[in-house]
Amino acid sequence: MKKIAIFASGSGSNYQAIVDAVKNGALEASIELLVCDKPNAFVIERAKKESTPIFAFEPKTYETKAAFEKEIVLELQKREIELIVLAGYMRLIGPTLLQAFSNRIINIHPSLLPSFPGKNAIGQALQAGVKVTGVTVHFVDEGMDTGPIIAQESLKVEESDTEQSLAEKVHTIEHRLYPETIQLLFQKSFLWEKEEASR
Repeated sequence: MKKIAIFASGSGSNYQAIVDAVKNGALEASIELLVCDKPNAFVIERAKKESTPIFAFEPKTYETKAAFEKEIVLELQKREIELIVLAGYMRLIGPTLLQAFSNRIINIHPSLLPSFPGKNAIGQALQAGVKVTGVTVHFVDEGMDTGPIIAQESLKVEESDTEQSLAEKVHTIEHRLYPETIQLLFQKSFLWEKEEASR
């Protein structure tokens, strides 16, 4: 069973979706750690309830990004983490983590990348007046939502949609698509084959 760490900064709805998928047998994984850069985020309460070990930190207390990422890497290595799953982690991953977990960091984004990268993708989509948006699961690289795409699912934007109603539809897809995609990666051993090929 693959050991994963979930990184989150907010309410943790995608964290919960992954936990629930593990519980019901849809995702064959062991959630070994929650990493959170906001010690007061609600996701920490979710993790406590699920008995997930937590590494919460305050970035401002470190001199550099490399300093706190080195500490995170040590926590991940100690638990033999095989995959990092970003689930609403609102911080760019730096070189320290990228090098330590090459091809083993994935993210979910609420748009059909490459459209609307970065923050408030749902609001960006509404402002642009697009008829279709969706969800993307992708590998993480040094850019802002620029890594190779693993999976995408589209949804129609209705004229009556508000940011809230569209967000609800996007989240419904996210909570299903993310665990499904993680399981598919495990079944195909794609991440590990890719890592071996890059050596």
